[in-house]
Amino acid sequence: MLLSRILHNVASKGLITRPFHTTLLLRKIEVEEPKLEVRDVTKDRTEVIPVETSIRYLQSAAYKQTYSGKPVWVLYRRNHKGGIPPRKTRRTCIRGGQIATGNPCPICRDEYLVLHENNTELLNQFICPHTGSILSYTKTGLCQKKHEELIVMIERAWDRGLLTFDMPIRKYDYSEYYKPSENN
Repeated sequence: MLLSRILHNVASKGLITRPFHTTLLLRKIEVEEPKLEVRDVTKDRTEVIPVETSIRYLQSAAYKQTYSGKPVWVLYRRNHKGGIPPRKTRRTCIRGGQIATGNPCPICRDEYLVLHENNTELLNQFICPHTGSILSYTKTGLCQKKHEELIVMIERAWDRGLLTFDMPIRKYDYSEYYKPSENN
């Protein structure tokens, strides 16, 4: 409407010498270019992400660029007051389907990291490579709720044989420890 008034005023003053159609001009303005679909990063965690999607995400270039080949908890730093971190992490990062904190734990902050017994690549990141035990939440920075879920999923994967841990075999020279007596 405003455009048509401006064009009518310009035409009545004689600035445009040949006739023109406003509908053609309006059509050119109304044509929109195709928009790129950019997903908003929200704090909403009510959408359930399938495990298959999480497994594919761990293989993707986006995951490799974000975490640069390190476990997901390595680059995470906890937010706390003072120089000494508290003994326990927070109870949960998600309340009512929304992220309730400014610095969520490594699992809660990335919605595509799904804890499931079939997602062995993610679960292996929380197992100590030397002892085969589950890493503590004080080291990984997981909230208490996700750490409990992690323990359950790792134990399920162990029970189903999806996760295994091979202890390194050491050969000992027992001759140093046991010397037979000459009387026997």
